[in-house]
Amino acid sequence: MTQKITPFLWFDGQAEQAAHFYVSLFPNSRIDRVNRLPAETPSGPAGMAITVEFTLAGTRYVALNGGPMYSFTEALSLQIACEDQAEVDRLWSALSDGGSEGHCGWLKDRWGLSWQVVPTRLTQLFLDPNPDRARRATEAMLKMKKIDIAEMERAADGL
Repeated sequence: MTQKITPFLWFDGQAEQAAHFYVSLFPNSRIDRVNRLPAETPSGPAGMAITVEFTLAGTRYVALNGGPMYSFTEALSLQIACEDQAEVDRLWSALSDGGSEGHCGWLKDRWGLSWQVVPTRLTQLFLDPNPDRARRATEAMLKMKKIDIAEMERAADGL
C-alpha cells in the first residue's frame, strides 16, 4: 500500500547529508532516491541533490534543498518511541551532536529539526492508575532534558 501522507522536510543545501544521517540511526531505513539538478540553476549547481526520498523506520519522507527562506521550528517534531534507556541514550547522543538539548526529551539536531526522544515507559508512568505516582513521575520528567527512566521510576515510587 502506498503511504498517503509523506512528511516533506525543507533544508538549506544539506538534505542529502541529513537523510543519510537519519537512515543510519534506525532499522528499516534507507535512501530510496536522490533527484539531482541536471544543470546549474538558481537552486544550485548541476548534480546537487534537489530532493532526497528516504524511508525512516518504515515511513517515507522527502527532503528538499529549498534554500534559506525557511527553517524548522518546534511546531513540528519527530517523536521516537524508545524501548529502553540504551536506545534513549544512543539516539539522544547522535541526534543532539551538533544540535541543542531541550527539556522533557526534546532536542534539535544539527539541521534544526526537532525530535522527541521518548521512552515508552514514560507514557506508562504518566498513565499510572495511582495519581500520586503519575504526578511524581511527571514532576521528575519536567526537570529533565534527556529522559532518565530509572529516575522517573524512583520519583514515581516516592524515593
